[in-house]
Amino acid sequence: MTGVDRDTENVTLTALLARIAQGERDAFSDFYERTSARVYGMVLRVLRDPGYSEETTQEVYLQVWNNADKFDPKQGSPLSWLITLAHRRAVDRVRSEQSGTEREAAYGASSWYGPFDAVSEEVTRRGDTSDVVDCLGTLTEVQQRTVVLAYYGGLTYREVSERLSVALPTVKSRIRDGLIRLKQCLGVQFDG
Repeated sequence: MTGVDRDTENVTLTALLARIAQGERDAFSDFYERTSARVYGMVLRVLRDPGYSEETTQEVYLQVWNNADKFDPKQGSPLSWLITLAHRRAVDRVRSEQSGTEREAAYGASSWYGPFDAVSEEVTRRGDTSDVVDCLGTLTEVQQRTVVLAYYGGLTYREVSERLSVALPTVKSRIRDGLIRLKQCLGVQFDG
């Protein structure tokens, strides 16, 4: 991009940001069309995960919509402002994921016998797997798939997340809710 093209782009994006600050949706759409490929590309380089990158890019543009009035052209170009927002958002996502992974590892290490162990022990005690098969039928289809992959397939939460192309927290919730329903169906006593 030549200097003239860059100057023209700066003027155009600055004007669009001013219109976005006034709540103009068409201006936001135009701004998005002109910049989203570069924002997504930068976020993807940081996160290396298309799903998280799409979510983060969406968060960046929500931030633009809500904070366009805070853009100051004296501080730099609109694209520099936007890329800075995106980079910060991506780095925050990396830190959040690392923190979540560390919490998950600490929790896993501290709670060796989780909800499945109670279910597993009850099945072993009864010696009757048909009850478990019947109870698996009471789960929603998505709960059933996640529980089966995790406990019969031996996959970790993260592997289940990747296999099903679903966010890790969603997988954890589905497994937790599925195990609670299994315990209730099997008549296993539990806390919570």
